[in-house]
Amino acid sequence: MTRFWLVKIVRTLLTLWFVLTFAFIVLRTSGDPVVALLGADARPDEVAQFRSQWGLDRPLYEQYARYIAQMATGQFGISYRDGRQVIDIIAERVPWTLLLGLVAYLIAALVGIPAGILAALKRGSTLDRLIMTFAVFGFALPNFFLGILMILLFSLTLQWLPSSGTGTIWHFLMPAITLGTFTAGTLARFTRSAMLEVLDRLYMRAAAAKGVPHWKRILLHALPNAAIPIVTIIGLNLGQLIAGAIVVETVFAWPGVGRLLVTAVSSRDLAVVQALVLVIAATMVVANLLVDLLYGLLDPRIRVAR
Repeated sequence: MTRFWLVKIVRTLLTLWFVLTFAFIVLRTSGDPVVALLGADARPDEVAQFRSQWGLDRPLYEQYARYIAQMATGQFGISYRDGRQVIDIIAERVPWTLLLGLVAYLIAALVGIPAGILAALKRGSTLDRLIMTFAVFGFALPNFFLGILMILLFSLTLQWLPSSGTGTIWHFLMPAITLGTFTAGTLARFTRSAMLEVLDRLYMRAAAAKGVPHWKRILLHALPNAAIPIVTIIGLNLGQLIAGAIVVETVFAWPGVGRLLVTAVSSRDLAVVQALVLVIAATMVVANLLVDLLYGLLDPRIRVAR
């Protein structure tokens, strides 16, 4: 078990290092941040001073070595735009993204998992087809399109909900539903497939023959054995929390990490973009790591095989 955990953790650290290095090189070779920040009409002496101030006049390998040294001490650098520590800028936005993401995932789990179970129990019925139709609609419809439709309907036409910003619980509804719709549809589909696979197993028939109530057979026998595919989807989508929130936060003017990334990319604020890319990668990789470790707890055969 110790070796299983150790291998997964080492792979996680190597993946994060690769993402960090790749982002560092690409961001510095894909364009000049000085032009984006100072403008094309900046004087040569201003450009030279800016490059010297932020170390952009040094060789790429030296910039990389300094950046790794900073990362080793827990420093993400300083924003080119406002001169503040990047960690402070991100820390202001992370709670908003986490809050939105948790509400969205709560909605997705409360809708998707029961819907998938119900569809499996009513296999082939009109209800099954109706649930799967909405599930396909949920994960096939782009977030930005669904968000715009909801703004047009509930904000502009019906004037029931605010179209952007924060402040009240009503501000959460449309962004959370928009962000959670994809996950709810995916969860419903995979939950149905996983449940159908275990409902016809011999242990389910044995439980029925022993007189175990139907609801106990579903909750205590079928659902735990169908948990691995469901955990996989939850983990993968949880890892995409920040990446998936980029579009939603932009559409609804939500003050989270996703909107910060769009602003930082447009202004070529390298320190902020690098830190956010690393945060997004860390979220996805750590979520995958937790899923792998949870696999080993749900099914000991996985630990032995690996």
